[in-house]
Amino acid sequence: MSESAAELYTTKADYAYLRVKELILSGKLLPGSVIAQAQLARDIGISTTPLREALRRLKSEGLVELDAHRDARVAALAAEEARDLLELRRSLDPLAIALAAERRTKADIAAIRAAHEGLKPLPGNPAYEQLVAHRRFHAALYTASHNDLLIQTLDGLWDKSDRYRRLALEVERGQAARDRKAAEHEALLEYVIAGDAESAAAVMREHIDTSLGAQAAWRLRKHDATPGAEASPDRP
Repeated sequence: MSESAAELYTTKADYAYLRVKELILSGKLLPGSVIAQAQLARDIGISTTPLREALRRLKSEGLVELDAHRDARVAALAAEEARDLLELRRSLDPLAIALAAERRTKADIAAIRAAHEGLKPLPGNPAYEQLVAHRRFHAALYTASHNDLLIQTLDGLWDKSDRYRRLALEVERGQAARDRKAAEHEALLEYVIAGDAESAAAVMREHIDTSLGAQAAWRLRKHDATPGAEASPDRP
């Protein structure tokens, strides 16, 4: 990326924040890896000052770790965090989808339909754009809840969750599992549009319980219990 690309953003720190977050979520900067700040700044076309500002912002979001000497590394994945994310989403996502079914507007329905068009279950080693498309659909659903605090909370969970989704996708999903997720996305769309809060929440609970985040939590938990063991791709 060139310096001119950074000029398109409000500040160079904003540009650096978005670029580094993309590198983390795309897996190009691996969990636990050291961030070579001088080299990274050159690679994305900025100085180290806005990069350090971006890293502090990413630290506040739990994506980066900084020590007293300004050394930086990508936050490692942890079984406890995966569990915490799963517990929150098991409670909050069904609530959000139920509210969406009750409160969705015509504009919300149009946004959900647009986000669903062409959406496919995430493949192994997904591109950043595929993660964004997946997020866009779920964000369109929970935004229709019209509960600002709930929307902000789910927004805050999403980036962390994407790192665990990528971990789960290291174990290839079968076509049946991918088809099941596609069917759940379709059902969520239909139940929200129909205003069926109870059915929408039930599908969302199943969606979370068998999600990539659930599989990652199980895999990390099993790894901690029996080092070297691989998780089954078919169970959370």
